[in-house]
Amino acid sequence: MSITEIRELFSVASSDRSPRVWNGMARRCVVALFVLMFCLLSRRGSAQTLERWVYAPTNLLVTEQTDRLEKLMREAAGFGYTHILITDSKFSRLHELDERYFRNIERIRGVATELNLQLVPAVFPVGYSNDLLSQNPNLAEGLPVRDALFEVRDGTARVIPDPQVSLPVVTDLKAWDFVDETLKPEGKSLRVTEPRGENSRVMKTVRVSPYRHYHVSIRIRTLDFRGQPQISVIEPSTGRRLTHTNLRVGRTEDWTVCHITFNSLSNDQVHVYIGAWGATGGSMWIEDAMMEECGLLNVLRRNGTPLVVRREDNLLAILSEGQDFEEVRDPQLGTVPYAGEYDVWHESPGIRMRGPWPDGMRLRVSWYHPHIIYDGQVCGCVTEPEFRDLLKQQADGVEKIFPGTDRMMSHDEWRVQGWDESFRRTGQTPGQVAAENVRFCSRYLKTLNGSRRVLVWSDMFDPHHNAVDHYYLVNGDLSGSWEGLSKDVWIVNWNFGVREESLRFFADRGHLQILAGYYDTDAQQIGRWLETVRKHQISGVKGVMYTTWQQDYSNLKDFADVVNQYDPVLRGAVP
Repeated sequence: MSITEIRELFSVASSDRSPRVWNGMARRCVVALFVLMFCLLSRRGSAQTLERWVYAPTNLLVTEQTDRLEKLMREAAGFGYTHILITDSKFSRLHELDERYFRNIERIRGVATELNLQLVPAVFPVGYSNDLLSQNPNLAEGLPVRDALFEVRDGTARVIPDPQVSLPVVTDLKAWDFVDETLKPEGKSLRVTEPRGENSRVMKTVRVSPYRHYHVSIRIRTLDFRGQPQISVIEPSTGRRLTHTNLRVGRTEDWTVCHITFNSLSNDQVHVYIGAWGATGGSMWIEDAMMEECGLLNVLRRNGTPLVVRREDNLLAILSEGQDFEEVRDPQLGTVPYAGEYDVWHESPGIRMRGPWPDGMRLRVSWYHPHIIYDGQVCGCVTEPEFRDLLKQQADGVEKIFPGTDRMMSHDEWRVQGWDESFRRTGQTPGQVAAENVRFCSRYLKTLNGSRRVLVWSDMFDPHHNAVDHYYLVNGDLSGSWEGLSKDVWIVNWNFGVREESLRFFADRGHLQILAGYYDTDAQQIGRWLETVRKHQISGVKGVMYTTWQQDYSNLKDFADVVNQYDPVLRGAVP
């Protein structure tokens, strides 16, 4: 029954006052009022129902992946999902793409319209910046090398160890500071077989120079090894890890040479660990441990990362690039195996001298280099104006292909920051720099469309998560980063470990929140999120997101079923 029909009933009842007509009309009006109230309450409940998001990384240049995304969208819509968060590395270089890509974009937008799904593209890869850095790999965050010793030979200056560094032969057990009992000599190797959760490592304390770049390598073989071989370098005074690069060794793999590099930062000695932590079975062999000082490996060349070359016998004498020596570049910087990816280890370029520089002439050289996190992550330098320009260009490009839609800002796990000259010139803490950047990014998205919603991952703005002092290789404190978030920025919260504290922190600051759950565990995890919201009456929780790193969407239905159990309870109960 429509509102117009209800009005007509009241009009007739008012014009004809006979008992028969009045009683009949009254009964019908009462029924109509119940219908009206039900419709209004239903609409109110529907408006407050939790949004249901799906995280969908893709590559829309590939037709097969576009097919896969469409299939996912249709499946998700059938289970009641409302939003698809799309991440695509191609958003960082739309100007390089051909018509195929944009046809696939139009296809996906058409499917979303058909299914009444909201597409939300992710922009601003600040923590995982490789995609944007493909435009200019020199815009990576850099760690400092200070006054490394170089010596000229045959017209080229190369690094000289200062001091000399090395690691023992792995089977010389007395030469290591300790060797876990699970490791046994076998020929020229150390072997662990069928560990049961024990550590299997060797460790050596090595004297180094502060702020130098070092390379460690090892040969590893595995056979059904249920653990992750690692090279880990630890700061003795604090226990802080100086390297975070994965070795990428398979469960069964023939002899492979594995490499990591690290910056010694302010330390004059480091603990070098080689082996595995907590492996649960199989066998691993290690041999040929080696350590050396790096030359100009992945040297960064931009205003904020100056290269300074001085004569050792006269440190006031700064040599001039282009006059005293050729321009210094590492041709493999940010290009291996393709643009935006950084090779952990390769031969370093030397400094080609101009003029009659005698053999044996010694130089002191300072520069900056990136650090590769885990499986290739490199962070961009937000204090460089050119990197900020790349952020704006990306936002402009995505606006053309997804006009007016909501946006997700990809500020998360920002693991290197605060070392180069462009950062120092700001006079700010890492937290203040992060706040300024996210403020700029969210405002820029609003200038492109003032009515859109802007969202961001929670971790870098959460004092209960990553907004802390000396996070990974951040030079200082990230506290206060949250001051850059205006109250209209939505938080996509994934801090499951201390969810009550995290949820309440953002709620108290006036932010609306989406709960990012699942993470390739089980569908019941989102229930534990929602139970926390219910139990502690956390305000402003407006949705949930099925979040998978392994692109495992097999639990979409189970996830939705769990959310449906809580949705009627939370609807209207939590403002």
